[in-house]
Amino acid sequence: MSRIGNAPVVVPAGVEVKIEGSYVKVKGPHGELEYGFNDNIKITLEDGVIKVERPNDNKANRSLHGTTRALIQNMVTGVSSKFKKELEMVGVGYKSSLAGKNLVINAGYSHPVEMEIPEGLSVEVPQPTKIIVTGIDKQVVGAFASNVRKVRPPEPYKGKGIKYIDEHIRRKVGKTGSK
Repeated sequence: MSRIGNAPVVVPAGVEVKIEGSYVKVKGPHGELEYGFNDNIKITLEDGVIKVERPNDNKANRSLHGTTRALIQNMVTGVSSKFKKELEMVGVGYKSSLAGKNLVINAGYSHPVEMEIPEGLSVEVPQPTKIIVTGIDKQVVGAFASNVRKVRPPEPYKGKGIKYIDEHIRRKVGKTGSK
C-alpha cells in the first residue's frame, strides 16, 4: 500500500472542505481552491480528517492514490498558510523590479524581460536582486518561479544567473593558462 496515500490529511481550524463525489473544494483564510479528481479514487471527510482510498491494486489506481492525497494536502496547506519561493539574482548589473502587473528582469540581455504575473500570485522585490513569489496554489507558484529562473539559469563557472535561495550551484574549474 502507498504510505503517502494512506496518510490522513488533517484539516486545520478555519479551513472548510466540501467533497462532492470526486470534486473537492477547500476554503480558508487566504483563499479558495477547487479541483476535480479521478472518479476511481474515493475521498471521504470524517471529523476534520480527509481519507483517500483506492478500489483495487491496479497500476493506474496505485499511481493516483498517493498523488490525489498529496494534491489535497497541498490545497489545505495553501489556503491555511501560503506557499513561497524565493529567488536570487547573481551577476553584475542583474536586477529586477515591478511595473504594474509585470515583473521586469534585467539579466544581461540587450532588453529587459517582462513577465506577466499570473492571477492569484503576489510577487515582491524587496531588493533589486531578490524576488519572492507567494500564492495559495503550489503548482502555480512553482511554475512561475521556474519560468523566472529560466530567464537566466545559473551557470557553473561563475555562478551567474537566477537561482533559488536554497539552491546550491556546483562549480566547475575554468581554463588554466599554460606556462
